[in-house]
Amino acid sequence: MAQVKIFGLREHLNPIKERFSEVIHSCVVVAFKLPSDKKFHRFFPMDKEDFQFAPGRTEAYTVIEVSIFEGRSVESKKHLIRLLFERIQKELRISSQDIEITIFETPKSNWGIRGLPGDELQLNYNVNV
Repeated sequence: MAQVKIFGLREHLNPIKERFSEVIHSCVVVAFKLPSDKKFHRFFPMDKEDFQFAPGRTEAYTVIEVSIFEGRSVESKKHLIRLLFERIQKELRISSQDIEITIFETPKSNWGIRGLPGDELQLNYNVNV
């Protein structure tokens, strides 16, 4: 399981949401070996007055938050981060300087999915990658 939130300025994020989602999903599938049908993305296009960021960033500045079950190795999380920077820059032309990524890991028991606590779900994929 991976839930992804993408925050950015409305006028920059809205025109590229679909493509952005495809790029992120391709990275998660590769790095975490998730089935391709496990895509859960939420976009948060924001007005300039609601999205403050430091000097040195452009209007393409984007924050990506990834919530996952515990169990992924440090290597797989670093692989995801590197893939995101590489593919976002290549396919969306957003500089790595304008991307920030945070991965939040929680125990499966802290999730509620399809009427069950996450640690009681029968998954069709391995979390320990």
